Amino acid sequence: MPLDILMMVATFALMCLGFPVAFTLGGVALIFALLGVAVGEVELRFLGNLPHRIYGLMTREVLLAVPLFVFMGVMLERSRIAEDLIEALGRLFRQAPGGLSISVTLVGALLAASTGIVGATVVTMGLLSLPTMLRHGYDPKLACGTICAAGTLGQIIPPSIVLVFLGDFLGSAHQSAQIELGIFAAETVSVGDLFAGALVPGLLLVGLYIAYQFGVSRLQPQRCPPIPAADTGRGSTLALLSALAAPIGLMVAVLGSILGGLATPTEAASVGAIGATMLAGARFAGRGRPLILVGAAALTLLVILGAAMDLRVGRTGSTGAQQIGIAVAVGLALVGGAGVVRAFTAVWRAGVLTPVVLSAARLTSMIFTIVIGATLFTLVFRVLGGDDTVEGVLQAMPGGAVGAVALVMLAMFLMGFFLDFVEITLLVVPIVAPILLVQGVDPIWLGVMMAINLQTSFLTPPFGFALFYLRGVAPETVRTTEIYRGALPFIGLQVLGLGLVAAVPELATWLPDVLFD
Repeated sequence: MPLDILMMVATFALMCLGFPVAFTLGGVALIFALLGVAVGEVELRFLGNLPHRIYGLMTREVLLAVPLFVFMGVMLERSRIAEDLIEALGRLFRQAPGGLSISVTLVGALLAASTGIVGATVVTMGLLSLPTMLRHGYDPKLACGTICAAGTLGQIIPPSIVLVFLGDFLGSAHQSAQIELGIFAAETVSVGDLFAGALVPGLLLVGLYIAYQFGVSRLQPQRCPPIPAADTGRGSTLALLSALAAPIGLMVAVLGSILGGLATPTEAASVGAIGATMLAGARFAGRGRPLILVGAAALTLLVILGAAMDLRVGRTGSTGAQQIGIAVAVGLALVGGAGVVRAFTAVWRAGVLTPVVLSAARLTSMIFTIVIGATLFTLVFRVLGGDDTVEGVLQAMPGGAVGAVALVMLAMFLMGFFLDFVEITLLVVPIVAPILLVQGVDPIWLGVMMAINLQTSFLTPPFGFALFYLRGVAPETVRTTEIYRGALPFIGLQVLGLGLVAAVPELATWLPDVLFD
């Protein structure tokens, strides 16, 4: 058996045995690099390229968005925004058949657009919503499946960490593919393009979930009965708007700045991190809350002012209006800075800032450790001829590019039964993306297809992480088999969504074309 194929088999075998993924990728790569040197297939000096590859990867500005988005998500989790959302939307929909399951799906979509962290979303909704759904007679399978599926929406609805990695890798692969095709004025594909492309398919999945829940409420009403009016409590419109204001405001600030061309993903991630901290600070600041709110308003006005006029200093030819605008911007920045400082102080005094920073650091370290291991793996795999093997297999598929994409999607789906989305992304995308793009596959469509496919890895047993998250917080009366069986219909809905995007590529490409072309 060739060393490249043997290397891939050994990697999957060790991962299935439970060895840490990052160290498995790096360790297997080093072992097979030495084997390749021993049999004379490669020269040891090629490993000298590894430091340059890692340095080039870690200095990509767009990857700074990863720790910032992680920090934003963890901070929002600690600020209990999800609790307010679940309570407000639950009161709004409880008296409708299937209303609780629909409200959980809507909460999952809103949290996905503001946090993007699957584990935090599933755990929070499992703690708050599952007991309520079970107490009011919901089928445990439907309740568990709804919570798990709603929690995974953070993988496809931007801002999503997987979209950041996919956008970065696909952008590099797209430029290489165009140069290989003789197109030297290479078009670029950015993370912002992929964010825009994923928005409509993400909302499509939300619609499919709600349609399924509505159908169950009509065909099998005993599985999701309406809640009696006496048990719903009173929920004012003001309370609902207050609960929705925070996530929607943050979503508009982050996604709006990217899709509107006002900020790069990294800059928008920093806006999200600061915005999440100010939201949390407003909860804990007490008498200092007005300063935080005024600071947030000042920063918002500063962004609007910066979009409306040129505020660069030290240049010639500035008009009187621009000089006034610069002075106003300085004042707004000072007020906004004071609000930010007050927010960080309030969060720190509440004992929230330190756990958030430590949790974000752990998650980020885990992700980038896998990145380094995967970088070494792909380097050795390519030197051993793995690229040629994969290219030969994909080009031999009947149907050309369509067959090749179908094979990659099937492989990623099967890998999702055993591996995490980060591992699949870093292992598969750098190898197959350049080959598929040379065959003429649209990079945005391919990225969105991969993101939807990777979303199923959280639900597919035996190692679906969303299933594990919910099992950890579910009551003992809920059996593990009920959690697994409840996820199956939503896996089918995700596959249906993947098929719709495959059949109608405009679902992924229309919005980027409108916004950026």
